[in-house]
Amino acid sequence: MANQVAFNERVLGALENVIDPELGIDIVNLGLIYGVDMDETTGVCTVTMTLTIAGCPLSDYLNDAIEQEVSGFDEVNEVKINLVWEPAWSIEKMSREARIELGIH
Repeated sequence: MANQVAFNERVLGALENVIDPELGIDIVNLGLIYGVDMDETTGVCTVTMTLTIAGCPLSDYLNDAIEQEVSGFDEVNEVKINLVWEPAWSIEKMSREARIELGIH
């Protein structure tokens, strides 16, 4: 369990390198990442996430960037992205720092 928590923290740290080009904020602080799950047996890492809006034109870009970041870990053989719409994204999911940077108080 401790290894899973440490791995998840490392993945979330790597995902902070994935910047939403429209907003200039990383996807973790935007609150788009809902979870990371690693199957240690198969090496499949599943990233559960949402988008700010359905039909977001950046979904392919974000998927590619997420896959690139997560596949860099030795433990990972495959990256799967689980795109969900519930719970719906809202600005409350953003970190305090992201809201301040975007001028949302």
